[in-house]
Amino acid sequence: MALTKDRNTVRRDGVQYSDPVAAATRIFAGSLLCLNAAGNAVPGSLSATLKARGVAQEHVDNRDGAAGDLRIESRRGVFPFANSTSTDEITRADIGASAYIVDDQTVAKTSATSTRSIAGVIRDVDSDGVWVEI
Repeated sequence: MALTKDRNTVRRDGVQYSDPVAAATRIFAGSLLCLNAAGNAVPGSLSATLKARGVAQEHVDNRDGAAGDLRIESRRGVFPFANSTSTDEITRADIGASAYIVDDQTVAKTSATSTRSIAGVIRDVDSDGVWVEI
């Protein structure tokens, strides 16, 4: 039904998130944070089913807890991550392509035959690492 009077519509900036942490999980501040299939926060790892969420803004240790016992703050944006090596090393020629998650601080050029999830879009490569937009 269409509005017939003013509506107080709340707003989010779409940059900061708070998510439940998966059971038996420890996440370090500054790590690449993902959501697993259940929608719980986990550190980036070798998996084809993760969804990149942002960078963890705090350290949360839920190793002794159940899923959702603790929450973690994360932030979207463009962040530098460690570069993979050998044939999976990202170069400036890859700017604009997808980066793939190796672990909670490393990204690679390929999905390794569909075994890695997408971290985001490569925006730059410099001495600080691979700048990925999540």
